[in-house]
Amino acid sequence: MRQLTALDAQFLHAESPTTAVHVAGVAILDPSDGPAGAVTREALIELLRRRLHLAPALSMRLVGVPFDLDHPYWEKVRDLDVADHVHEVTLPLPGDEAQLAEQVARLHERHLDRRRPLWEMHLIQGLTGGRVALYAKVHHCAIDGVTGAETLAALLDLTPEPRAVEPPAPAPASARTGTAPGPLAMLAVAAARSVMHPARALRALGRMAADLDAMPVASALPGARVVAETARTIAGNPGELPALPALSAPRTPFNGPISAERRFSYGSIPLAEVKRIARTFGISVNDVVMTLCASALRAWLRERDALPGRPLIAAVPVALRTAGKGSAIGNRLSVMIAPMPTNVDSPLDRLRVMGRTMRKAKRRFAGSPATWLGELSSMLPAPFTALATPAVFRLASLVLPPINLIVSNVPGPQLPLYLCGARVLAYHPMSVLTDMSGGLNITCFSYDGSLDFGILACPDRVEDVWRLMGHLQEAMDELVELAGAAPAREMASV
Repeated sequence: MRQLTALDAQFLHAESPTTAVHVAGVAILDPSDGPAGAVTREALIELLRRRLHLAPALSMRLVGVPFDLDHPYWEKVRDLDVADHVHEVTLPLPGDEAQLAEQVARLHERHLDRRRPLWEMHLIQGLTGGRVALYAKVHHCAIDGVTGAETLAALLDLTPEPRAVEPPAPAPASARTGTAPGPLAMLAVAAARSVMHPARALRALGRMAADLDAMPVASALPGARVVAETARTIAGNPGELPALPALSAPRTPFNGPISAERRFSYGSIPLAEVKRIARTFGISVNDVVMTLCASALRAWLRERDALPGRPLIAAVPVALRTAGKGSAIGNRLSVMIAPMPTNVDSPLDRLRVMGRTMRKAKRRFAGSPATWLGELSSMLPAPFTALATPAVFRLASLVLPPINLIVSNVPGPQLPLYLCGARVLAYHPMSVLTDMSGGLNITCFSYDGSLDFGILACPDRVEDVWRLMGHLQEAMDELVELAGAAPAREMASV
């Protein structure tokens, strides 16, 4: 049996009528050279049945504790029929990108059924050029970036011919592995945890104090750095860390309460060009991605006369789990909070500032990996967390948003992959919008020579999400031109 951690439960409780907390992706498939020449729902169901044991998160469902006195447990569904989770739809003619994005946005709005394992797949037929799309989503309480990538990899192959997969070993008839405890056992654990909660909360508060200078809003408080340094010294980690700027998010049109509606746009840029820019200016690929996002956001805000005079504040998720190690379900992640130089006019200066900012944030994170996200999630007793989280998120959006948006860059394989014999042409990731994090989320995934972007927005905050994707492409063209004109000395000056 496995119980949700406080962080896992936070993702569960963050859901509300306007917030669905699942992560997803859209794979664009070309079945023309595959053995069957098509991707069918039946073939996908058969693939899932053969490989379900390779993706444990897909066969687990939640079991609640009586009266919600503690975090739920995971329980393996022994007789799961994956066909109940696989759906199919055909786009009307002409089946273009805008129609696909609209269909995917509608699917992304819908909450997952908590009575069943928390995932769905939707095969979308009718794309131009004979292509097919697969939209898949899994609740964030079940997976983080690493487990999500491993779940996806279980279904993919290196050739059009599917690989042979060993069936799962039969479980002993008496085995109860993966079975949630009974109600009385749950209540006993809940009672023990409630007694110990004040002590755990105090320990969490002490650990959070060490991250005070890396937390949004809190880092702007007078004396935040002194408190954080003192806490690290008391904890036996007194090393000198780079000073971070005050992380105070300005107001933007995409910050504030969100609705239940979603809009989605997507696109790709050549990874080789991104790497060339990174080499030319002596920065990382992720620094280039962050600069592209900063430039696109600046252009979008300027069009609306809404560009703040200080940097936007982005949350950048960081996986703490090593691939192939640890539990195959749940979250092990943290975040870096980074200013984005949207207030810098010159594209070259913007690139330089972003590179310096990210280097400092990475050194700070390497010296003291921020654990405050998990600690903050464990501060309130479990029964209050479920009730308080949506209200706290909405209140923060009205009073003082801690961040402006989430920007995530997920590394992927640099070779072609296949699903049901069809080549995966691109994979556009999608994440979560909440009142607290704002009505805009930018995620990208590197795959087979491309950076595949997915931009998710609430239309009450960002109606023209395709325009933002266009600004990303324009920002890329700008950096390509800069890299082509850059003298060799630029490599040392960033």
